[in-house]
Amino acid sequence: MHFNMLITSALAALIPLFVGMVWYHPKVFGTAWMNVNGFSEDKMKEGFNMPLIFGLTFVFGFFIAFGLSAIVIHQFGFFGMLQHQVADVKDAAALDFFAKGFENYGNEFRTFKHGTLHGTIAGITLALPIVAINALFERRGFKYIAIHAGYWIVCLCLMGGFICQFADVTAEMFK
Repeated sequence: MHFNMLITSALAALIPLFVGMVWYHPKVFGTAWMNVNGFSEDKMKEGFNMPLIFGLTFVFGFFIAFGLSAIVIHQFGFFGMLQHQVADVKDAAALDFFAKGFENYGNEFRTFKHGTLHGTIAGITLALPIVAINALFERRGFKYIAIHAGYWIVCLCLMGGFICQFADVTAEMFK
């Protein structure tokens, strides 16, 4: 089965929607989230354009998935190291090295488990500090940070696993 990066990113972009549906459900963290934000059930039903919110969430999720792929797929680093030499088709030695590298190591560390590891690391080192910094300036408490950072750590963990397992990163993509 081969998925290209755009399809894989589009499918991974659905993960924040599904995780959010569970995470922010009133029986999970939804009630706590509404309390720390001062929202009520009635306030949540007021005139928001939900299709726009879900559509933009998908678009932003796509951006996150596409960027996360460079973190969870090690082969992008290999390609980045050689991109100038490979682009110059006159350098046969570089092309041969690139082809042999992908032949020997093209599928190394390409598991769901490995992707979840890097996704979790990205969640802890990127999402947590971003959420926490915003929360500090908004004068939000620990519970607010824990709810939102936890959501993003879980999302990036699952997105990283999905991307690492299913994205098709082969030498053919770069020809």
